[in-house]
Formats: sequence, C-alpha cells, structure tokens
Amino acid sequence: MDARTSSITLPPIPAKRYFTIGEVSDLCAVKPHVLRYWEQEFTQLRPMKRRGNRRYYQHHEVLLIRKIRELLYDQGFTISGARNQLMDARINGVGVGITEARVAPVSDEVELNSEASAQVDVKSVRHTLQEVLMLLKGSSGRL
Repeated sequence: MDARTSSITLPPIPAKRYFTIGEVSDLCAVKPHVLRYWEQEFTQLRPMKRRGNRRYYQHHEVLLIRKIRELLYDQGFTISGARNQLMDARINGVGVGITEARVAPVSDEVELNSEASAQVDVKSVRHTLQEVLMLLKGSSGRL
C-alpha cells in the first residue's frame, strides 16, 4: 500500500445517469485497466455495454468501485478478502456502504458542482427502505 494512495480525496460524483470508463477512472482514482480487471473479479460490477463494447457505469456502480478501492487500497484486503467483505455485507443487508460524505443527487438535466452536493443520511435511507420492505411483505398476500 502506497502512502499516496490512501491520502487521496475523491471528488464528488456528478449528477449523471451514466459514466464512461474514463470518467469513473477519474472519479475513483483507479486506472481503466484496473476497472476492467475488477469486472472479472467482482460479479456485482457489471457495467452496461453499448456499441463498440463501450462501458457505461451507473451511479451505484461508481459507489461500488469506490468501496472496492477502499477495501483494497485503504484497508489492505486482498481481492479475495474484498470479495468476501462485499458478500458478507450483502448477506447482512448492509449493501455497498457509502463512505464519501457528499454525493450529488442523480439528475439527467443538471450537473451540480461540489457546493450543491447533497448530504447522505444512510440511517434514514436504510430505515425508509426497511419500511418499504415491510409494506411489500405485508401486501404480497393481498395482490
């Protein structure tokens, strides 16, 4: 692990629906060939491919890449260890886990700068999702 790697502050994620591999590379401080390798190693990472096999990543995949980067570069996990951590988090219902404090809201029309980024309240989002899940479980017998 390199001292330069762990001290990097990642930029906020712009309000876009899709990101190219170059954009994701810049947003996550990881080279494109590393992203392509991680696609083979982490089954959760599946960017959309369009004409000419061009990759387009969605917001949740950028968050996943940042989590993978954190596990590998900052916390010192191996690929296998990081894969297990992600799987354990998924089994325990934790999900990816947002480690950055500022995330811009997703919108097609507007790209927001870092001052307009939204504060993410993970506990609130998790609670809301649990309520929705309970509603869906309760209404599944009545559909």
